[in-house]
Order: sequence, then structure tokens, then C-alpha cells
Amino acid sequence: MHLPRRAVVVVLAAVLAVIATITVSTTVASADAPALTWGPCPDGPGAVGMECATLDVPVDPADPDGRTITLALGRLPATGTAEGSVLVNFGGPGAPGIPMLRDQAAESFAALRARMDVVTWDTRGYGGLFGGRSTGLDCDFRSLARPTPPFPADQAAFDAITEANRAVAQACRDTDPVLFDHMDSASHAHDMEAIRRALGQERLTFYGASYGGMFAQAYARLFPDRVRAMVLDGTANHSTADWDAEVDEQARDGEEVFDRFVAWCAAEPACALHGTDVRARWLAVVAAADREPLPVPGTDIRYTGRDLQGLLRFTFLAGPPEWPAMAAAVVTAEGGDGSGFVPERGNPYPVVSTVGLTECQEIPGYDDHRDMVGTVERVRAVGPALGVSMPIVAHVLTCAGWPAPLANPPAPLPDGLPPLLGLGTWTDFPGTERAVRQVPGSVAVRHDGPGHVLYRTGNACAIEVADRYLTDLELPEPGTTC
Repeated sequence: MHLPRRAVVVVLAAVLAVIATITVSTTVASADAPALTWGPCPDGPGAVGMECATLDVPVDPADPDGRTITLALGRLPATGTAEGSVLVNFGGPGAPGIPMLRDQAAESFAALRARMDVVTWDTRGYGGLFGGRSTGLDCDFRSLARPTPPFPADQAAFDAITEANRAVAQACRDTDPVLFDHMDSASHAHDMEAIRRALGQERLTFYGASYGGMFAQAYARLFPDRVRAMVLDGTANHSTADWDAEVDEQARDGEEVFDRFVAWCAAEPACALHGTDVRARWLAVVAAADREPLPVPGTDIRYTGRDLQGLLRFTFLAGPPEWPAMAAAVVTAEGGDGSGFVPERGNPYPVVSTVGLTECQEIPGYDDHRDMVGTVERVRAVGPALGVSMPIVAHVLTCAGWPAPLANPPAPLPDGLPPLLGLGTWTDFPGTERAVRQVPGSVAVRHDGPGHVLYRTGNACAIEVADRYLTDLELPEPGTTC
């Protein structure tokens, strides 16, 4: 998969001196930065004393004197003497930071608050989708969150998907073209820089969970001299000069997790596939479903092989507790019945809960049907067990025809950044590690278990490691596990 022949904007800031030996950054005056006025939050402080403020920022970072939009900010004040602020984003990419920090994740930051204010924001554009209070796009987001289409059989079918995508997205873009075109991680990174300046911090201290790590990588490319410390927790690697190679690496990552399932089944007599060639039986089920979708008796559900791979992929977030049922589902599927794969709740099909507003401006898609086929065939060879269910292979089809440019394509991190900290579960770690290892001295910490992100979900070891780094810039030893 190569970069589409769309307009590409690449902005890489020059690298200045790196300060790697400072302690917590002190608050400094900034004559051209607006002051923040903290006060009551519209939805209240919660049990943790959340305070709120607003900040106006340019809708187009390249036009700093033009139209502005408003960001809603939230702060958990330090419980001790504040030595600085850490800015937090929970991913999504449009997850509203204020309610998530106040109502879900505050406990994880309790120890850090002894020394630092914890600040977050509701990301631009997503107000109408996730309930954030920053300026949002006024459109029907449900129309954008459409199912992943089947891989088209030819160029005509590819063109039909492209036209359908464009029509749906264009209706949203028409409500606010400038904001729609500035929803990529680089635009969010400019918002982060505006928040840093408004906080009066000389350099940015940042924690990014999941897609928040993409924001971190964009910020590091744009403002390398302004980075003090960054924690990337369970993120993808968007910092590469060879996107095809990264896609292949992600397919291999899936194979490693599938091998855990195979090893579990070999060691567990209760596994319905125990004592057999698990991989061969699974691949046979997938191939059969790709030839003829697997029915679920009594319903209109029909699963393709890619659907089955996506459903199995989701079980790896839960880990071994889900595997007995999945092994039994494979056996049932061999008899022509897909009922064992139907989730207990929600949509019966694999769902990528994204509307593409950010992703379609920075994840390289397909130029045409031939480009797609080449990628699909390559990924199937590299990662046959789960590969083509990856969002960057399958769900990127929903970006074909997107009416906004690929504004923030993948690019390596610049030289001169201070060491970063990565955190990851067995599904998160490989991509996170590939991102942070580009920066000399960085460390990635692995949790040998399932799940997604570590710090905000309460992993005590990860919290201790990250807090030490965020406050005193002390990184753990390479190879540390949690």
C-alpha cells in the first residue's frame, strides 16, 4: 500500500536543542499566549474536583489570524504543590477528555496529582458525536460510521465504494469545510501546542492512550524542541517512511497473538481443537467462508472469512477466558454453522467504531482496485490468520473517495527528541515499541497479558513507571515488564 496520489501536506519542524536532564518543567510567562480562567465545569466537578476552562484556537493552524474554534479544557488540580502540568488524551480519536478523566480515569492519576496538575481537553470537531464540549461538526455522524464494505471484486465495484464514501462524507464536510479538513492528528497537535502555551509550560509533558499516541507522534514531528516527556500507551506506529513495511509488521503482530491461542489450545485439554492442527483448521474455515459466506441458522447473518478473523481478533483483547468458546465456534463452523461467532451483545459483525474524520486524513488508503488487491494478497501471505481484518487493510476502504486531503501522512520521528516511554499489552506492545524505539534512550514496557492500554485502566506497575518518568524523567531499565 503506498501513499495515494492526493495532495499531501508534510510539515516537519526543525530540531532544536534537547533538554533531557531537567526535572518537572516550571511555569513560565508567555506574552502572546492567552491566559486560562479555571472555574466550574458545566457538568460539575465530579468526586475529584474537576475544574474547566475554554481556549480559542485557529480552526486552520496555517491561518493563525483567521477564524477560531473553542476547545473545552478540564483540570484536576495538584493535591500537593504543583510543579507543572501533564496533558492527557484518551484516544478515540474523538474521546471527550473531560468526562473520561473526571468519571472514569481519575483514580489512575491520583498519585501523579501529588506533584502535577492533570489537564485534558475535548478534541476539536467531535462534540456532536461523543458529547464533548469543544466546537464540533454539525452533521450526522451515524452516516459516517458505516460497516466495512466487502473487498470489491473489480475496479467498477471499487469506484462504487469510492462514490458512496464521498457522497456521505461530503454531506458532513459541507457543514464546515475548514474544520472538516483540519481533523488530522497534526491539527490536534497544534491544539496541544496552544494548550501548552496557555498553561505557561516551557515544554510539553504528555500522556496519550490508544489514538492519543498518534497525536503524540504528530506533535513530536511538528514541535520536537517543545517535548519534555511523552508516554505512548497502546498506540499504533505512524512514524515510518515505509508504510507497506509497517502494514506487514502489524500483520505479523497478529500472527504472534494467534500463536498464543494455538499454544493455549495445545496445552488445554478442554479446548475443542486440542490435539489437532489448530492453525490449519482455522485457515480452512476462513477460506471456506471467503468462498461462500458462513450462515447463522435462523438469521440473515452471513460471515465472510474476514468477518471471522475480525471476531477472533476481538477475543484477544479479553484473552484466554474467551478462547474456549471461540475454539468451539471453529468446530461448529466446520459443520456450516456460524452461530458460535455471534457476539452476545451488540452488532453481530466486527465493528471499527470510527467515523474516519481523523483517520482518513492520515492513514494511507488505496489508489485503485489493483493497489488494494496487491496489499490484500501481500498481507494474506505475511499474516494469514488475522491479517486482512486489520483496520488499516479492511476499514481503510471507507476512506476511499474521502473529500479531504491526506494531510498528515506517516513520517519518521525527527532526531533530537528526548527519550520517550511506551506501554503495551500483548496486542499493543509491538506497534508502540516500533514508534518509541526511533528515539535513542527510549524504553517500552510490556505487559504480558491481554487488554488495551495500561495506565488509564489501572495497571499499578505501569502507573508507577510512568509517574516516575513524567515527574522526574526517570525511565525504567530496558526490558522492564509489568
